[in-house]
Amino acid sequence: MIQKKVCMLGGFAVGKTSLVSRYVQSIFSDKYHTTVGVKVDKKVVKVGDADVTLVIWDLAGEDGLQEMNTSYLRGAAGYLLVCDGTRCTTFDQAVSLQTTLARKVGDVPFVFMVNKHDLSDQWTIAEADLKGLEQRGWTVVKTSAKAAANVDESFTHLAAQMLLSDRQRTARAIDRGRR
Repeated sequence: MIQKKVCMLGGFAVGKTSLVSRYVQSIFSDKYHTTVGVKVDKKVVKVGDADVTLVIWDLAGEDGLQEMNTSYLRGAAGYLLVCDGTRCTTFDQAVSLQTTLARKVGDVPFVFMVNKHDLSDQWTIAEADLKGLEQRGWTVVKTSAKAAANVDESFTHLAAQMLLSDRQRTARAIDRGRR
């Protein structure tokens, strides 16, 4: 069985823990629980003919990596970057965080989740900003932990990206070996 470490990253109260609970346990709670440090969960997802165990590290919300213990990121095969659609500041923080992550962990697959789509009438993030990220090659998914919208799809998409990344690395290594 294939096992991949995935980190959930984003600001305070964007819904990271709720997204993990929805994905792993199919539950949602309106009660806010602050994550202290890291909480680890697992779930097996089917990608093509492969079973992939996602080891999901739900990291405490931070405004930037300078405050986060970057050792939590070690060994991550991918990450889910979450912002709250009703708070544009969390969008800006997440975009900035991704730039820092790219420097610290390199080019690993990620999915940008804009959470709380059930409150889309209260969103403060412009559609043009989301389109701009997509034009940069980012996978942007509008999610709702409460309504279970696009949560499973986000995790499955990331798992598929991680497997593809593995195959591409293997192909490059084989190519180098032939030279």
